[in-house]
Amino acid sequence: MDRECVSLLPRVCEVLRGSGSSLPDDTSLEKLLDWFTGLTEAGGSVQETCPCLLEFISAVVLKTSSDPGVICFSLKLSGLIAATEHGFKMLQGSVLDLAFNPQHWRDAGLWEDPCIRIGWIQGLRNMLQHSKAFTFFVKADFIVPLLQLQTDSSLFVASAANQTLAHTLIFFQPGCNGTFKDPGKVERTQTSIAVGEPHSQDYFAVLGTIAQFLKESLLPKENTGLHQSQQVLKLLALLLARARQPLRDELLGTVSDSLQELVAAGYSQLTLPLMDIILAAYSSSSTDDRVPDQRVTRLLSSMLNITKPSDLIGAAAAFLRAGRHNQDTVHTARAVRILLLPLHIVTGQSLLGADTTVEEHRFSIAEQLKIKNSCVSMICVCLTHTPPITLMPHDFLPCPPVSILTAVLSLLRIVSGDSSSLSSGCSEVFRNLVGSGKVQKCALEVLTGLSSSPGMKDKRTEVVSVLIQYLNNPDSDPTVMHKSYQALLKLLSVCEDVSSLTEKLKQGLIDVVKKRVCDMRWEVRDSTVEFLGKLAGVLKQGEETSDALLGGCWSTPLLREALQDPESYVRASAIAALAQTLEPSWHQGAAVTQGQTDVVTRLLEILSQDTEAFARRAVVQYFIAWFSSRSSHTSPLSSSSSSSSSSSSSSLQTNSVSSVLSLGSADLDWEVKVHTLELAELLMDEACSGHRGYRKGSETPPALRHPYAVISARPLGEGAESDVAGVLRNLVEQGVVWALLSGLVDCDRPVGLKACQLLIALRDTVCPRPPPDASPATAAVTTVSCELPGCGWGREIRKIPGMKRLDRVKQADVAPGTLCGEVGMEGDSVCVGVCDLLSSLGLDEKLDELSQSSDHVHNSALSLLQDILTASAAHTQQDAQPGQEVIVDCY
Repeated sequence: MDRECVSLLPRVCEVLRGSGSSLPDDTSLEKLLDWFTGLTEAGGSVQETCPCLLEFISAVVLKTSSDPGVICFSLKLSGLIAATEHGFKMLQGSVLDLAFNPQHWRDAGLWEDPCIRIGWIQGLRNMLQHSKAFTFFVKADFIVPLLQLQTDSSLFVASAANQTLAHTLIFFQPGCNGTFKDPGKVERTQTSIAVGEPHSQDYFAVLGTIAQFLKESLLPKENTGLHQSQQVLKLLALLLARARQPLRDELLGTVSDSLQELVAAGYSQLTLPLMDIILAAYSSSSTDDRVPDQRVTRLLSSMLNITKPSDLIGAAAAFLRAGRHNQDTVHTARAVRILLLPLHIVTGQSLLGADTTVEEHRFSIAEQLKIKNSCVSMICVCLTHTPPITLMPHDFLPCPPVSILTAVLSLLRIVSGDSSSLSSGCSEVFRNLVGSGKVQKCALEVLTGLSSSPGMKDKRTEVVSVLIQYLNNPDSDPTVMHKSYQALLKLLSVCEDVSSLTEKLKQGLIDVVKKRVCDMRWEVRDSTVEFLGKLAGVLKQGEETSDALLGGCWSTPLLREALQDPESYVRASAIAALAQTLEPSWHQGAAVTQGQTDVVTRLLEILSQDTEAFARRAVVQYFIAWFSSRSSHTSPLSSSSSSSSSSSSSSLQTNSVSSVLSLGSADLDWEVKVHTLELAELLMDEACSGHRGYRKGSETPPALRHPYAVISARPLGEGAESDVAGVLRNLVEQGVVWALLSGLVDCDRPVGLKACQLLIALRDTVCPRPPPDASPATAAVTTVSCELPGCGWGREIRKIPGMKRLDRVKQADVAPGTLCGEVGMEGDSVCVGVCDLLSSLGLDEKLDELSQSSDHVHNSALSLLQDILTASAAHTQQDAQPGQEVIVDCY
């Protein structure tokens, strides 16, 4: 533990002990407790390192006038210290007896405060980690108040009591060297209590008390209603999920009859909690004997015969979600038929076959479908489970998977207003379903999930036809449009041959996309241009497949037009889509068209003028994709690039990269700047990847890898080592070095971190290491210079302490027409040697600083203790000057 923290802790304890009112920041005590918990879990002894804590706990327990929050903190802390046998001995006696005596807090009038009850429960939970604490728990008869708190009016208290009671039974169950894991806590191992040990008698006494409580509390009573039953069912599910023999058998034997009564009572609110218990019992029993307990299977059979349709559907869905298919084939087959029954009724498709085991529910479900809310809810639950049903073994299915797919398509037609797909006598159901956006979205998601199911190949034309109808419907909700596009993309991605679609369907798709890209709703336009980009990605599997649907790149003009869209989301999506539709003609050396030039010009306009960051981010990512997709045989930064034809795409790339780097690094959005650095990294990797010892910036140490980089590992060739100066000079000319230097002093840490990593990689590659190498290559690279502006980031660079070593700039390094002077001068730009600059920036120290989160100072235990002391002093002064708010900056 930090020595300064130890020195401050007694003062903090004194402040807390004397606190008669809440601290300004009521989370500071929880953070302090988290710190102590972390120290304990790391193997430290809090009480030995901080002996003042024992005195603090004793004082707070005796002084009942303390703030309830401080008392709660003390109870939790005392339990944390008593979690070890040594700490338990130090607190055993008056401190623990008084602290955990509920009557003590009742007499003080504090037990009614939920904060005190929470502290008591969680302190007890912290303590119960060894047999001595368990003996203390039994002798003090804490089981009685803990059971009473299971149905506390405060949900937080009841939940904590649930967890603590479950921990007690699971952690100390006989003959099991198991563990009990609380959410978010470190797992603690236990020492088992074997049958026959002195503690086992106490354990079974506690178990009997708890089991009897569960049995008596399961059925709702007039004064408690369903709240008590719900809480007890949660506890029982928690216990059964982790119980082993003989604990599981004891629990099931005690409560199974009560559970059967509860099922028969038909409380809809308890359907899912009851299923949680059944599934928890299934889980624990399967690990022991691989055969479900007969009491559990009887309960499940009862649940799958509930008369209320919505409860029946819910129970069947819960069972299928648990994935017990191979373990219980009978109930799985029944659950499948239950979930298919509503679709069978509505669409008239024969989904149940000759099996009539669920026919007794047909009438009640049909009646429930005539009620709109119930109809929509039940249909959506059934739809959600159809994809996994179609993938089940045929033994479980009452019909072929293609029949289920046909039913989903019929339902989509019904919801869109086509009554011809509706089964006879269901006009009321038709009124409930037609135009239901919820059912439409759910059914379209199911269609996406069924894209790889058996039977889809035979139904592909029909599926595409239905989706085009939805896209053509002017009344379709934007979300429905989006899901229709998603279903189309998924279908086309698994389609072996898009050319198998009829010309009518392909033309219909093209026509509807052209219409929707001009839709009045920006959400629809956004989904449409996004679809076009993803469609190009799907269809890049082969030129023949692509031509079969794209038909001469009809989508590209639509995307170019979308660059002018008034909505920034649409512009961003259009840019991303254009990146995905990059044509082979855009690659290295190909002739450039006027349209391509116009796209690049427009993108640079967006990067420099667009007021929304979404579009600007997309522009930089576009150039990343473009540079990543081109041929890896020639670097744009090599000297040959500048001599390429003005009509080639490589020239267009080279001419635009400086503008992108300049505009992107000066952007106000930190993500734009990070993407700009990713582009700079891509260019730097391509230029330097063949140099001996070059290590990518993203490997020094972990950085944010951009998703587009496909770096060639090509060698630079003979003589490449001597051309390091040329490579560095081109990096300077293209603006890569400027972008990195600008990012290094950026106020956003991710930007600075990325820039620092890349500068280190550049320094280690091109700059000579001591002792100085007198080779011609070294002499050449030391002459490469760059210009530092006299204001902005250039001025910040000059403020770096190491820069003071650069006294003056050699006139020989200065480019003609450039004003040079002392590095420390402000207002004038100066030229400095790149290698001298990189070695003077203190990059390694800067990297260490940037690699730490900004919280490494403010989120420390020392900062927390100082904040508590400062806030307490400020709060005391505030009493004399009411109306002033105290702001606490603790982590």
